[in-house]
Amino acid sequence: MSVQYRVVVAKKDERVDGPDDADIVITVPIVDAAADDFDPSVAFMRGKLKAVGDSGEVLALFKSGAPKSAIAALVATA
Repeated sequence: MSVQYRVVVAKKDERVDGPDDADIVITVPIVDAAADDFDPSVAFMRGKLKAVGDSGEVLALFKSGAPKSAIAALVATA
């Protein structure tokens, strides 16, 4: 299973990590991702984080904790 993370900075300005043909694509606005209390699974349930792909795999991915660190790394890049 491959995953692509997208942090949207502005319209047509995204920070991307992962292959273009990924099985799961996770997209979140930088405003939400940069918040101190950001939790990908909570953001997903609130509709602030979008995920495309098999929902079972997406939820298992959230449980692993990998999205939080990957999204934090994209937020930290200048």
